[in-house]
Amino acid sequence: MLRFGVINRIVIVLFGVLLILNYWFSIPLFLYGIIAFIWFAITVCGSFFIQWNYHIKSHHKNQNIAENKVAITFDDGPHPEFTPQVLELLEKYNAKATFFCVGKHIKENQAIADRILKEGHTIGNHTYSHTRNFGFLSTKKVKQELEQTNALVKSIFNKKLRLYRPAFGVTNPRIKKALKEVNLISIGWSVRSLDTTKRSKNMVLRRITRNLKKGDIILLHDTSAKSVAVLEQLLLFLQQKKMQSITVNKLLDILAYE
Repeated sequence: MLRFGVINRIVIVLFGVLLILNYWFSIPLFLYGIIAFIWFAITVCGSFFIQWNYHIKSHHKNQNIAENKVAITFDDGPHPEFTPQVLELLEKYNAKATFFCVGKHIKENQAIADRILKEGHTIGNHTYSHTRNFGFLSTKKVKQELEQTNALVKSIFNKKLRLYRPAFGVTNPRIKKALKEVNLISIGWSVRSLDTTKRSKNMVLRRITRNLKKGDIILLHDTSAKSVAVLEQLLLFLQQKKMQSITVNKLLDILAYE
């Protein structure tokens, strides 16, 4: 796997070699440009493709799990209309899930967040505001977002969150530093449903189930009727395949709270 630090060192060495060779040969400037472009392209892709673990080591699945279990996760809630429907379905099919919640949504929907916890599900940190420019925030601002959500959950539920789902799946050195300072563990996914796109519910369901394996972490959102419909069909599928959905912390055998 590519790593930010490794790529940086390789690029520095290549630039150094070109500069040394330039004493004896005339090195065209475009070669420097090509190296810089390749570095930029890899870094951009590494920032957006969380599975690369380019900036941050995230947990995407448990390949070594013996039991036929997966973890369904939800981002962006709690939602006043759709999260209760999700909880009803999970209860109906005796399934557990992990909800990576936006802090301001917890504040607006405290009763729903309380229900999530009381019904045996896990809550994780998904920033406070989920601002669209989150990937461009300074380390200080990222840390403030994470700490604000943690402080809110601590004050209401007396739990200190340990799990973090990167907003938009974006990672970078500033987010890495903030996570280390706040002591959060990054949780990715191995199955991305794309339920927030224009794909139909059948297309989303097929995307999830076509290669689903034990140990997988599934990314959904508890923010739309389509996602609720997909969830019901997914839970039926799991039932038929004798697969069980558990919380991501149990799947990975890590603590969800301090």
